Amino acid sequence: MNRSAPAPPPHRPDRPRAPRPRPGGAGADALLDALDPPPVLPSPHEELSDERFAAHDVRLFLKRDDLIHPTVPGNKWRKLAPNLRAALDAGHTTLLTFGGAYSNHLRATAAAGRMLGLATVGVVRGHELAARPLNPSLARCAADGMRLHFVTRADYRRRHEADFTDRLLHDADTDAAGRRAVRDAFRIPEGGSNSLAVQGCRALGEELRGRTDVAAVACGTGGTLAGLAAGLAPDQSALGVPVLRGGFLDGDICELQRSAFGGPRGRWRLDERFHFGGYARGGPRLEEFAADFAARHGLPPLERLYVAKLLFALTTLAGEGAFAPGSTVTAVVTGPR
Repeated sequence: MNRSAPAPPPHRPDRPRAPRPRPGGAGADALLDALDPPPVLPSPHEELSDERFAAHDVRLFLKRDDLIHPTVPGNKWRKLAPNLRAALDAGHTTLLTFGGAYSNHLRATAAAGRMLGLATVGVVRGHELAARPLNPSLARCAADGMRLHFVTRADYRRRHEADFTDRLLHDADTDAAGRRAVRDAFRIPEGGSNSLAVQGCRALGEELRGRTDVAAVACGTGGTLAGLAAGLAPDQSALGVPVLRGGFLDGDICELQRSAFGGPRGRWRLDERFHFGGYARGGPRLEEFAADFAARHGLPPLERLYVAKLLFALTTLAGEGAFAPGSTVTAVVTGPR
């Protein structure tokens, strides 16, 4: 049986919802008009002075996508923006998406829905979570008006099946109006990675043309890497650092590029040694590295699920001599802050 969290108030009194923008081709303007503050694009590209890279004649840069927007930051903005425009253009009033208990994607979708006046529904992996207090990530989703549905891991694996959400909502404690709204919802996959998202992430690579030799990003579902590689120039390459175990991303990235662009685009590779046991896992070694890196460079605490693992990987690779002398490496800080 599936469980639903009670629907929170749709918005807080001091943060009123924006009126729902009119559909019909105005999605791009409506999206930008609804965001306060507006997104910062292109995102900053900052050089760091780090002796561990300088010792091998390698320059390290950060692509600060975490600064794009305070509540829809990083690759979440790049992935969500084209999906939100499509939803607005088609006249949808509800967004339906999927994620785990600590999903940055769920948080970003909830925040975007609040600002755009769209209802949001999040299907959360882990039925047992329904009986527990919401963690800070899910609490943020609820505060932004997202209705949370908790499902078993076995059911979650069926999220791609056509009748999955219909059965979910039939079993859930949801009224008829809620079921009808979700049946008509604009559906965004886990992590936001679909062909629209990959096309949106291509702009990330285009912003880095002529500015780096290697552009590196931590990978969950692979959508950001698929788009990043497509946007880079032919003499540049993209490096992906998976944060999950399993070795499944090669095929997924190829399929995402086929869906978005009709076939392979750009030069990219994966290094699967730096997942630290899997998603949301780390340990003392990663914690020590993250604290030291932030202190060295006067940065805020590193986001642990993705960014810390990426920077650990790049520092290790620099020490191994993986980057050619005289080259530049850019780490994409996907956020959040």
